[in-house]
Amino acid sequence: MLADLIELMGAAAVGCDYADVRRVVTLREAITVRNGRVERLATVETDGIGVRVRVQGAWGFAATSDPAPAAAQASLARALATAQAQPAVSRAIPLAPAPPARGDWTGPCEHDPFALSLEAKLELLLHAEEALRGDLRIARTGADCVSERTIRAFASTEGAACTQTATACGAGLFAVAVHDGELQVRSYPAAHGGSVLGAGWEHVEALDLAGQAPRVAEEALALLDAPECPAQVTTVVLDGEQVALQLHESVGHALELDRILGAETSYAGTSWVAPSDLGILRYGSEAMNVTADATLPHGLGSFAWDDEGVAAARLALIREGVLRAPLSSRESAAEIGLEASGGCARADGYARQPIVRMTNVSLEPGEAASLDELIADVDEGLYLETNRSWSIDDRRLHFQFATEVGREIHGGRLGRLLRNPSYAGVTPSFWGSLHCVAGPREWRLHGVSDCGKGEPGQLMRVSHGAAPARFD
Repeated sequence: MLADLIELMGAAAVGCDYADVRRVVTLREAITVRNGRVERLATVETDGIGVRVRVQGAWGFAATSDPAPAAAQASLARALATAQAQPAVSRAIPLAPAPPARGDWTGPCEHDPFALSLEAKLELLLHAEEALRGDLRIARTGADCVSERTIRAFASTEGAACTQTATACGAGLFAVAVHDGELQVRSYPAAHGGSVLGAGWEHVEALDLAGQAPRVAEEALALLDAPECPAQVTTVVLDGEQVALQLHESVGHALELDRILGAETSYAGTSWVAPSDLGILRYGSEAMNVTADATLPHGLGSFAWDDEGVAAARLALIREGVLRAPLSSRESAAEIGLEASGGCARADGYARQPIVRMTNVSLEPGEAASLDELIADVDEGLYLETNRSWSIDDRRLHFQFATEVGREIHGGRLGRLLRNPSYAGVTPSFWGSLHCVAGPREWRLHGVSDCGKGEPGQLMRVSHGAAPARFD
């Protein structure tokens, strides 16, 4: 696989300043069970090559679903023609330097999900989904699982030649309760498709879907009779999964350098952050420490090299509330004078160009020992758990999030269940109210499986490490 790509880059070196090529082979299986029936079973395999060239600062890109050498050569010719047809950039800035990527990498996977029979996967899902039913008020139930393996080969005119193999697995379930015009949803281990990590089938087994199902159904039913969450300004304690989504929407996207520079204005939006803010902007309180780390085991945003061949790294984005670095590619890093790329250029498959995408953006654990300790000195407040919906403006500044479950906090203890909770805020003032974060024992990786960005659109998977956190 790699030898053909290296040969192609030898031909590309004659006609351009820079070129790279990626061959991406993906196998994905998704199973959906609803109300005791198999609703969807899909297995999709793709294989193709994408070629990217740079001629006097202008980019050209072409892709093919035929991985044969002749088709790759034709794609190179189309990419070169596209780049040459564009106006030359008068003062093209060289890409930020990166040592050539060399070697092979394989992500963690103890139990190959594709070695497990379809019957065994269906049995697990149907058994778990059945355990959600039993009360007539449970109107809809569901369980899902997904398995994916991606093999990437990369070569460039700078001498890069590497391969990477990553496996991802995940599963989840939900129950919808309806009574007297009220509808409530309860999910496990997370909404929006459950929990997906960079791992094998062992991750799905560890979720214990069938064991958790009765609790999920009971809580959905309990929410039907719970009082409405009151409107108030108060202290909020968020569970780790909700902190993860808050990071994704109000930190990760806001720090993507192409957005900051306006390259995503017409689709994904811009950012309230400017390049001049690096090193001086107070993003949040001193309890806020955020890191982008593509080396985290089991992260969906983990790899050895990004899709430009830049080595995976651990990058401090925010330290003690102060902005330190953006998420960048080789081109965007060079545009603002950074010495190196942040290693955040990623592409959705072979038919898309790499763009700036977050890796594993995490809120570092704090000093509070546990969730109980976060709550212990809160006289009045709310505990919010499991995301239900989210909304944020195109500058990543004003937001509103809803969760499935809320609980009163009174006198340092959790109280009544509350239904339909939501909270709203403005990014810097919200993170400025961060009082403390639970410690390493509470810290977990949470996956986001369908992050959309780019024109034409690209979906990307990322992970966020987080623990419960308190906002005063």
